[in-house]
Amino acid sequence: MTREYPPHVYGGAGVHVEYLSRELAKKIEVEVHCWGEQHADDGNLHVSGQEPPPEVTAGSTEKFKAAVDALALNLSQMKELGQIDIVHTHTWYVSMAGFLAKKLYKVPFVLTTHSLEPLRAWKAEQLGSGYAMSSWMERTAILDADAVIAVSEGTKADILRAYPDVSPSRIHVIYNGIDLDEYQFTRDTSALHKYGVDPEKPYVLFVGRITRQKGVTHLVDAVRYLPPGTQVVLCAGAPDTPEIAQEMRDKVEELRRETPGSQPALAEHFTPEGGHSFATGDPTRHGHNIVWIEQMVTKQEAIQLYSHCQVFCCPSVYEPFGIINLEAMACGAPVVASATGGILEVVVDNETGYLVPFAQDPVTTFPSDSTQFAQDLARRLTELLADPDKCRRFGEAGRKRVEAKFSWTAIADQTIDLYKRLLAVDAR
Repeated sequence: MTREYPPHVYGGAGVHVEYLSRELAKKIEVEVHCWGEQHADDGNLHVSGQEPPPEVTAGSTEKFKAAVDALALNLSQMKELGQIDIVHTHTWYVSMAGFLAKKLYKVPFVLTTHSLEPLRAWKAEQLGSGYAMSSWMERTAILDADAVIAVSEGTKADILRAYPDVSPSRIHVIYNGIDLDEYQFTRDTSALHKYGVDPEKPYVLFVGRITRQKGVTHLVDAVRYLPPGTQVVLCAGAPDTPEIAQEMRDKVEELRRETPGSQPALAEHFTPEGGHSFATGDPTRHGHNIVWIEQMVTKQEAIQLYSHCQVFCCPSVYEPFGIINLEAMACGAPVVASATGGILEVVVDNETGYLVPFAQDPVTTFPSDSTQFAQDLARRLTELLADPDKCRRFGEAGRKRVEAKFSWTAIADQTIDLYKRLLAVDAR
């Protein structure tokens, strides 16, 4: 059970379900119930998409609509689960379908948590009063699930802190994974040319949604502390709200105005494919060149961007795992990432990249001192921009690490083993 499934994938949970379901289907029969119009049958893998019932909050523009739609769709999808052996949900958007299947059909219920609503207070900005509903749905399901999969040890600790009534014995740590054949270095640079990235010039890369969680605005704040002429590529789309999208745009515009030595004529170039290249004066002499790709790029385009960046940056303020770091490392990119959550179990400080610690607000998880965080990010990015040999060593070590620890085959085997243990208990 998932909200996201290809081609409608905008975050790490969707990537996780895509690859996990494909790998599971090599060994067991798998049905994927998702949001959308997807329908497919490929061997053991069966995909069935469904949209929220149109009569639910029809015409409503209230922010809570997303939460109401989720509950309505869960009620509808639950009806299809009577003949399955086990139900496995991903994110709160589908958690109540699993909860109800367990209650009504006596089906063992597994829940993978990719994030936790109590630790994402900023979701109220996206969901409005619906945040209370999403929090209730998550809590109800997580307290009742037969097994809770945490995508990192850090996430397990977060679950126990947010939901102390959950028995530690019900929480199982199974990491996210990476397709090692698909995600690897490529010499192809066609995507760079397509989006206006100069392949002859080193660049810092960000890939992710425009959301408080991913911290992209902190990277934009860090740009002013980077060496003059630095190229920064922001592969950032799917904003949570119009407000944060506008905030992002305002920060980029402010950076253009503030860059010392900028020329009176400031150019904003729009590529045919939706990328924005913000050049402040002559970026090689005075300022920075920011290439902002606002659309969701294809997987192969992302692999090209990972492969040719000098350094990948993940400035997340909350990250249960951070699958984008695996993608970057698999393509040989060194990583500068915030020292938080599951990132600590993926990126090895001073071996595959640098971890940047920051003091966090206990409620929002935002940096207590955002200026200091931006400066600390910039310091580590600058160090790697100036040291191509270290970038190469970190990149090679990162590839070796993902090969050793994060294959989808091993993760699918662990998941199937958990299913079998639950079914054995249920049989008794």
